[in-house]
Order: sequence, then structure tokens, then C-alpha cells
Amino acid sequence: MVVLNKIYTRTGDKGTTALGTGQRLAKYHLRIASYGTVDEASSAIGMARVHLEASDGKVDDMLARIQSDLFDLGADLCTPDTGEPLEFEPLRISDRQVQRLESEIDLLNSELEPLRTFVLPGGKPGAVALHVARTVCRRAERLMVELSETEGEIVNEAALRYINRLSDLLFVASRYVNNLGETDILWSPGENH
Repeated sequence: MVVLNKIYTRTGDKGTTALGTGQRLAKYHLRIASYGTVDEASSAIGMARVHLEASDGKVDDMLARIQSDLFDLGADLCTPDTGEPLEFEPLRISDRQVQRLESEIDLLNSELEPLRTFVLPGGKPGAVALHVARTVCRRAERLMVELSETEGEIVNEAALRYINRLSDLLFVASRYVNNLGETDILWSPGENH
């Protein structure tokens, strides 16, 4: 259980922050940037949720679960796997969470017509907000991949799969809330030449 009695601790005043292991890193470290961007993605999803309509309840339920998952993902990234035993069992993203995203993508996508071109962010406010969340999610993914390819750093493979699937889900959800794709704004290649 998390208990937050005091919000400020002053421990980060000199530009470092603590990992779940107690190790301190510079606030600009790639690991910190990774889980900070995951947190940003959760906030963007929260913003998308306030723009959804009552008829988007299925998507809202999915997004609520995803926001909780993103805290799991932040905890996963905040507690690096060093190969050394810890005094506690670290929280890790699981394959089951990835599979749930895949099932939800398939569920939403089954009601959409196939795309014949790319979709531009537009249409309903909820759809646009989901596109913003999708792009933040992609940035988190890029940072996590970079971290995973950094010598001495390990990133849970299920976490990498999760963040990749999440941006796919956010894309499909944006189409779903755009009247099942009917109010999507389609890209017209070369239209302005």
C-alpha cells in the first residue's frame, strides 16, 4: 500500500530522484525520462477520457484499466532488473496485460471498416485527444526502446510489447469514438501540391 503523508521531500532539489531500489539517478537519465513519459501518457489518456461522450463507455472502461496499467509500467521501469535479488517482489507488466490490450484492439476494430489511407487527428474532441495520447505513448516507447538498448540497462520485454500495443489501441479507439470511423479525417496524399 502506498501512503503519501507529505508531498514534498526536498530529496530531489539537487536534480536527482530515487528509483524503487533506492538508487538515485539524475532526473534527466533515460530511465527517468522513460517512466516520466509513461506518466505523461497516462495524463493524456485522462484528458481524452474527459472528452469522451456517454456512448463511449466501452472505451472509457478500457482507458481506466490502462491508466492503472501505466502506473504498473512506471513501477516496472522505476525498479530496474539488475540481476541482483531485491528485498521485495517488483511489480512487472505481464504478458496477460499485453494479451488484454490485443483482445480490446480486436474487439474495437471488429466494428470498423478497413482503412484505405492514413487518418489525420481530427473529428470529435475525444478522438483528437486519443491521438495526442497515442503520440505521447509512441514517445514513451521510443525512450523505452533506447533504454533497453543501452549497455547495462534491462527493460522487461512484456513492458515493451505493452507500450507498443497501447499506441495501437489508442489509434483504434480514436476511430471507434469517431462514430465508428465515419467522422475520421482521412489523409489525401499530395492534395496540396
